[in-house]
Amino acid sequence: MNPIQLFFASLCLALVAAPASADRYTLAGRVVDVSDGDTITLLVGTERHPIRLASIDAPETRHGSDRPGQAFGQASRKALAELVAGKTLTAACFERDRYKRDVCDIEVDGTTANRLQVKAGMAWANQQAGGKYLRDKSLVALESEARKAGLGLWSEEKAVPPWVWRSRCWKEGKC
Repeated sequence: MNPIQLFFASLCLALVAAPASADRYTLAGRVVDVSDGDTITLLVGTERHPIRLASIDAPETRHGSDRPGQAFGQASRKALAELVAGKTLTAACFERDRYKRDVCDIEVDGTTANRLQVKAGMAWANQQAGGKYLRDKSLVALESEARKAGLGLWSEEKAVPPWVWRSRCWKEGKC
């Protein structure tokens, strides 16, 4: 397959695997893993569900020797773990992504872990691709407040959004 055919084939698979946007669903279970600042694993009965927190993008953690982590990657993972690790929680989900993760808001203490991560300066409101991944518009104001207060990753003068980091560092090798 050439690259264009491969792209359209993967796009078709993603569309078939993902429920329609109107088909929101919930998952309830215990958090058994926190991979990074925006990805957890929820144990629902005996099934493990990888969950990608909706509307946010956290600093990247190291993924092998060829994919170094960003500043605040581990701090973001740790902050999310403190919010959710080992707890039984409900995930309000929108869809499954191309990596077969459920994309969800994680309910915690009357709000969401998604919002708490952004409010603490541990993640960005995901505005890549013109904001197409930003379902919770309130995150923009929370990010602005964290930025003004210099919280978390905003204590760095030139914080690089993860979507830029992945392209520059991981794809182009300009870390």
